[in-house]
Amino acid sequence: MVPPVQVSPLIKTARWSALLIGLIYGKQRYDYLKPIAAEEKRIEEEEKKLREEQERIYKQLSEGL
Repeated sequence: MVPPVQVSPLIKTARWSALLIGLIYGKQRYDYLKPIAAEEKRIEEEEKKLREEQERIYKQLSEGL
């Protein structure tokens, strides 16, 4: 087998820097999107409750006929 090649310190530094920058960006993006997703989930739950209430009323009215 061929012995491993020495990787340039510049390349190592660039790769580690890219990794750290990616982690920082991901954390910032997650913190930005988390409240938006929570609000969407809250709205979806309210709409679901309203839809279930409407279905219940419709079912009561259709049984009463």
